[in-house]
Amino acid sequence: MRIGLFVAARPSVLVGALGPAMLRVAGELADGTIRTWANAAALADHVVPAITRAAGRRTPRVVASTVVCVTSHEDDRRHWVAENFGMAGQLPSYRAVLDRGRAAGPQDTVVIGDETVVERQIRRLFDAGATELVVMLLGSEDEQTRSTALLAGLAR
Repeated sequence: MRIGLFVAARPSVLVGALGPAMLRVAGELADGTIRTWANAAALADHVVPAITRAAGRRTPRVVASTVVCVTSHEDDRRHWVAENFGMAGQLPSYRAVLDRGRAAGPQDTVVIGDETVVERQIRRLFDAGATELVVMLLGSEDEQTRSTALLAGLAR
């Protein structure tokens, strides 16, 4: 008789931490955080320093979750984000993160523009301390195809 013992790897735990207290909890007790509506300034000035201090010697995961759209209609796409997600800017916890990033609303945290602008904005997120990126594509089928092609090229 053969008996196999399989031990699953410990799953990684990320906390959607917004404020200082939750970032401290995420740094001390979890593997990191996942952030939406936090631009590069908010990551660099608030999220990364707070969670890194709390993590001690460990390097925490900082997952930036953002809308991406490679487009020549930047103003139209930002307007769509403002109309559809603007309510987030009225919630106190998100408002605080937006303020830390000097963003008027969610439309100021998304990654939208031509290929050069989008690549530059993505690099800023990583330069600010993001360790990973989760992308929500926006726009027409053509814009999503352009976005996917750019992201695939950056992932290599």
